Amino acid sequence: MKSMACISSSVRTACLVTSNSTALNRGTHCYANALRQQYSLHTSFLCKIASKHIYANSLRNFRTVAEQWAAAHQLRKVTVDEKDEEEFMLNLERYLLPKKMMAIKTNNNHSSAAAASSSNLSDFKEPYKLKSLFENEVLKSLYCHLKDAPGNESIEGFVTLLGICVHFGVNPMSPVALQLKEELRGQLSKADVTVPHLCLIGEIVYSLEGKRSEILTQVLSLLHSKVGSDLTPAEAAQIYAFLSLTGDPRHCRSLLTELYRRTERLVHRFQASTVSDILHSLAQLRQKKSIALVLKLNNRVTRLIGSFRDEELIKVLRALSYFGQYDVDLLAALEKQMPCRVPTADPELTSTVMEYCLEAMCRSEPILETVAESFIDNAEKYSTHQIARQIVALGRLNYLPNCSAQLFKKLEGVLETRFSQFQLRDLLDVLHSCIHLERFPLNFVSKVFSHYFLQNLEVAGNGLDKHVMGQLTQLSLSTTLECSTYQGPRLPYHYKVKKFSSPDNFFESPMDPYLFSKVKGPLIELLGGKNFNTRVFTQNGYTIDVEITLDEKGLVLPLSQWENTYRRIALCLDAQDRFCNNSHHLLGKEVTKRRHLERLGYKVVQIPYFEFGGLRSQEERVQYLHRKIFPTVLRFNW
Repeated sequence: MKSMACISSSVRTACLVTSNSTALNRGTHCYANALRQQYSLHTSFLCKIASKHIYANSLRNFRTVAEQWAAAHQLRKVTVDEKDEEEFMLNLERYLLPKKMMAIKTNNNHSSAAAASSSNLSDFKEPYKLKSLFENEVLKSLYCHLKDAPGNESIEGFVTLLGICVHFGVNPMSPVALQLKEELRGQLSKADVTVPHLCLIGEIVYSLEGKRSEILTQVLSLLHSKVGSDLTPAEAAQIYAFLSLTGDPRHCRSLLTELYRRTERLVHRFQASTVSDILHSLAQLRQKKSIALVLKLNNRVTRLIGSFRDEELIKVLRALSYFGQYDVDLLAALEKQMPCRVPTADPELTSTVMEYCLEAMCRSEPILETVAESFIDNAEKYSTHQIARQIVALGRLNYLPNCSAQLFKKLEGVLETRFSQFQLRDLLDVLHSCIHLERFPLNFVSKVFSHYFLQNLEVAGNGLDKHVMGQLTQLSLSTTLECSTYQGPRLPYHYKVKKFSSPDNFFESPMDPYLFSKVKGPLIELLGGKNFNTRVFTQNGYTIDVEITLDEKGLVLPLSQWENTYRRIALCLDAQDRFCNNSHHLLGKEVTKRRHLERLGYKVVQIPYFEFGGLRSQEERVQYLHRKIFPTVLRFNW
């Protein structure tokens, strides 16, 4: 992030270049655009620059000013310290505030021009004085200049002034604001206003008055009339972006319906930026019923995958994740695109792609391997949240990269140096994901099990819900069952869950009833009756799909004699939801469950859907189960 001191320096330099009116008019677009792109200027600051050009009565620049204001409105405010902000404000006011402001201040203070110059207008750093100055002097003067301007220039000027009112907190019921709104209302009724102007007007009046604004209703009605056969892709994206700002599609349902129909016919003409903007807006509007349009946009994304900028692709993947769209062709396109893009990509894009693969349950080796290698080289550039998202995806997808030794060495170093910077939930997610890959960060587990950490975890966020307690319990089981050398603190009993089963299936997937119905008959025939139990809860919290017990001779025990159990067999009926979508690799949570069951004394037998589903006859299925369950047992209790 650039410092505000750097911005201040740029203001001084740029103002010297644009000191005369000719250079000012010629350089308006380049100067404002450079400030916006390079330094992420505050919206309010950019509005002050815009006011300079309006005040200079440069009506030819109104279009540029309106465009810059609209772009600035999309910027996120940057965080700065007070000293840098004061310096920037001082230089901005010194070089950019209109000369009339200086005269007003000088006259009000009854001081000389030299005194005003020496004061450097420092009093204008106080927001209420700036607001008062704009409301009482500047806005009224500009309003008079704009009344006689041509149609489009007049609209753009009034919109820009109303935008300044919004950002300076001018009262919507003040005389100047009321006059501006009245002028806009009149202009809308008689002028052929374009879609970009309508969207800009709607955005500003919504910011000023909310969804009950009469002007907003008028704007929506005019937009509805313009959604016709001549609608362009850029206009469709602008309307969607404007509607997403309101946050409530209920008051513009008819407009959305018509826009949806027209947009479907335009998808084949969309450029990458248009696709990104519309998908983002659809997600903001929560338009899950527009799935046909989303599918067409998804196909368009696949065709244009190499044309998206990093920030555009981030918006695309997040929107598609919201709609639950994980297209095979798009994943294949990402596999080709990302390996060469990850090393230089925005870290947020890398993390978003990993999240997308995780939600799609796609164990993409080209992507995961490249991300792992990039993590080793660039971990210092990532935020702690970005690190957590990447490691979590590797663990839950059960992917151990070829560079795993260097990866976990790097991760250990990051945790050592930045442990206190991690959000508690992120840290727990990282450590929990490591055990899926049989990597046990014991040094950090001991810190997690400390009373201090658990107390902080309990009061942070949503507290210790079942999800968090389940993660802690699995970490505790790993230290007990798989790390005999661990001598650190243990997880207190009251932090443990009794059952890992949960509605979101985070720790284990429930038994698939369809697969069980196919296994049940052959299993009964093999065991000589229903000598098994289903959905059995163990003392450690796991759920076993099918449990079979044997006596000391290896004979199957009927249910009535289970007190004589010598050995237990756990059948895992693994349906498709327990595997990564594009492979036969179990998900990390299922691998961890099987390891723990084996350590608890069970003989774990896996019955995967892709093996059992290919068997046609009853005899084949019985023989298959026999080979799986009793590979060395010769006697059965029929």
